[in-house]
Amino acid sequence: MRLIPRTLQARIVLLILLLLTVGQYVALRLFDHFELEPRAAAGALQIVSTVKLTRLAVLAAQDDRRLDLLQELNQSEGIRIYSFDPLEDIDPLPNDPLIQRIAEKVREQLGEKTIIAVNHLDLPGLWVSFDIGIDDYWLVIPSIKTKRPIPWQWMGWGAAVVVLSLFGAWFIMGRINRPLKQLTRAADAIGHGEKIGKLPEAGAEEFTRVTHAFNEMNEALARAEADRNLLLGGVSHDLRTPLARLRLSVEMLQDKVDLKPGMAQDIDDMDAIIGQFLDFVRGAEGEAESAGDLNELIGSIVERYERQARRPDLDLGQLPRFGFRPLAMRRLLSNLVDNAFHYGGDSVTIRTSVQNGKVTMSVLDRGPGLPEAETERLLRPFERLDTARGRDGGSGLGLAIAARIARLHGGELRLRNREGGGLEAIVELPV
Repeated sequence: MRLIPRTLQARIVLLILLLLTVGQYVALRLFDHFELEPRAAAGALQIVSTVKLTRLAVLAAQDDRRLDLLQELNQSEGIRIYSFDPLEDIDPLPNDPLIQRIAEKVREQLGEKTIIAVNHLDLPGLWVSFDIGIDDYWLVIPSIKTKRPIPWQWMGWGAAVVVLSLFGAWFIMGRINRPLKQLTRAADAIGHGEKIGKLPEAGAEEFTRVTHAFNEMNEALARAEADRNLLLGGVSHDLRTPLARLRLSVEMLQDKVDLKPGMAQDIDDMDAIIGQFLDFVRGAEGEAESAGDLNELIGSIVERYERQARRPDLDLGQLPRFGFRPLAMRRLLSNLVDNAFHYGGDSVTIRTSVQNGKVTMSVLDRGPGLPEAETERLLRPFERLDTARGRDGGSGLGLAIAARIARLHGGELRLRNREGGGLEAIVELPV
């Protein structure tokens, strides 16, 4: 048997019911505690007054009229008087805080020798001893005057409050659960491959944040799907050109034997394109960060370009050691330098500095530059603007890979035109 409900709404309502029940019980206990003293004082005052008035009435009455007086008190007030026998057994008072407190207050006013009993001799009522002269008597007051009736009216109102609170809690939780159900349906739709629009970001701040995060996740999944489709389309498109040249070269081999260098170049182009595809798909998320010197990494990359008779100019500032992914950072810088050499000729400069608490790395060239409106678009995969830079070739993934690696490190990649011509690729990384 399952005692805890499955749904959040039912669990919250059950919790509210428990809290209300405990609250009502604690409130009643506190009410009894703070009401005890005034009720005991009122009950003791009533008993003491009754005893004193009865004693005075009996003393003032004539001897032949006392019996009539006692009968009248019994009929009108329910008060009875019995002779007190010192030898009779008297049961102790019950463990009732109210009766115990009333007895204490009665003894304070009538004397410590006053004896108080409840339901003595199997006769119901509150028994109080008093004396008239040398004789002792019992004064029996009906129990209804010392007991508090059960507050059924208050219990009814308390039950009504609990029921109304539960209805209100059910209604409120229904409204709170509405965005959760909306998120659940949207997640199920995404899991089945359906495309959904942006969910409304409204309601409480916590649900707004969750919905905003879900919308961002949905957009990221959509971008990943678009990147995959672009990747598949880009593979077929970018490999088709060198393959066509190879086919043409093979058909002309019988007539010309000097096509080998061109065929080798086509194969190198295909290998470079495939390498960039693999870099884009593989990413760098699995590589661990390690503290290092970015200038040293730049120096090792420049040595590779020197072996290819292409040396970038260096303008390296003093950098602190900070954590980065070495292989990913090498790939980022290589893509930027390759792009600069491809479009900007031999005049390429690598510059580093610290600005506004961030490490800034720039790769500058003196190529044709870019239209200002197209700089952001070129950071997306398979986006090229070859006519503006005056060269063709490439897969359109180099800058996209560099931008992804920069974001992976918590930074960003920006492109901007240089004064006097050329392009500057700026990478800002948090220390």
